Amino acid sequence: MRIIEEIGKQLQPFADDFSLDNYLLVSLSAQKLWQLSQGKVQASYTVSTSSKGAGSQQGSGKTPLGVHYIAEKIGDNAAIGTLFKCRQDMGETAPVLSRNTYSDIDAITSRILWLKGLQPGINQGEGIDSYQRYIYIHGTDEEWRLGTAASHGCIRMSNQDVIMLYDKVCVNTLVVIIE
Repeated sequence: MRIIEEIGKQLQPFADDFSLDNYLLVSLSAQKLWQLSQGKVQASYTVSTSSKGAGSQQGSGKTPLGVHYIAEKIGDNAAIGTLFKCRQDMGETAPVLSRNTYSDIDAITSRILWLKGLQPGINQGEGIDSYQRYIYIHGTDEEWRLGTAASHGCIRMSNQDVIMLYDKVCVNTLVVIIE
């Protein structure tokens, strides 16, 4: 894929601090997340990004673009569907909702991969900082909405998929988010 070559070029400035061998690519237009190793797709997941589109402004509810990395992993060994609030296990699970049933709480479930932006003025800095905005890759109770833009800024995955991905990535794995 030509896009993978372009992404590889965008990642070069970060080569001194991060491994470029393995990274995640998220496409808002495709509503997909790809796990790449050595420039080849290892896994593909259907996701849900923001219903408000792309953007970095604090309070916008939009998904930030650009190069990020996984700053923290939260939820080791939590049961599937575990409900998190403020990154804390609430001691309960959120059932996966049936089609056309909406969550009252924008549930964060199963695992959290907390992202930190690497590009000042794009996804890092005052008023636009992905980490301070609590931008995550996480599970959701609204799995039926995956494949459509429906989140409040984060990248939602099915509970099973986020657990699988969580086990495959490390803190400091690069994450590139594109339109």
